[in-house]
Amino acid sequence: MTPSPAASIYDPLAQAFAEGHRSPIDGLLSDAAFAADGRATPAAVLIAVTDAAHDPQVILTQRPRAMRDHPGQVAFPGGKIDAGEDAITAALREAEEELALPRDAVRVIGTSDVYHTGTGFLVTPVVGVVPPGLCLTPNPSEVEAWFEAPLGLLLDPESWTTNEVFWRGATRRYLELEWQGFRIWGVTAAIIANLSRRIAIQALRDAA
Repeated sequence: MTPSPAASIYDPLAQAFAEGHRSPIDGLLSDAAFAADGRATPAAVLIAVTDAAHDPQVILTQRPRAMRDHPGQVAFPGGKIDAGEDAITAALREAEEELALPRDAVRVIGTSDVYHTGTGFLVTPVVGVVPPGLCLTPNPSEVEAWFEAPLGLLLDPESWTTNEVFWRGATRRYLELEWQGFRIWGVTAAIIANLSRRIAIQALRDAA
């Protein structure tokens, strides 16, 4: 007997993504108020979800501590959008440059809400599905380490704690989650929080 193919997360995730983006949402997180220097550089990140319906993971990286912007922080693969690129092209290129993640292995679902960082980047998240078990090779100049975290954990608001810090003359609230020794917070946490308002985690659990 031929074994049944493993269930895929692609269709339920694409459906939940489309339904969640039908209408505008108020109150999404943003650090635009802290971007005092007026810089607004377009950038894109890839939210790569592994294709496993029962336990999909999200690929995350840790940035080298010597980097100028967000040193040592956990991030999605991504970076600035070059001239002539759109957000999807840039996100796929950056993931390939940072992790040797083949761009043709990504089944893109769509782009989500732009996040304005306090350091002046306008970040477009690109959601896509990738095969599980990819052999990734981090570029040491851009990635210190990479790991996976469960999609269900990240999209569940109960997973996160809210903290405050005094930054650039004002109190800034931020979300934080510890996972297997990695601290997920800042821009990455905020992008996940905004996405969690677009994707109903229960719908994905029901489809599993």
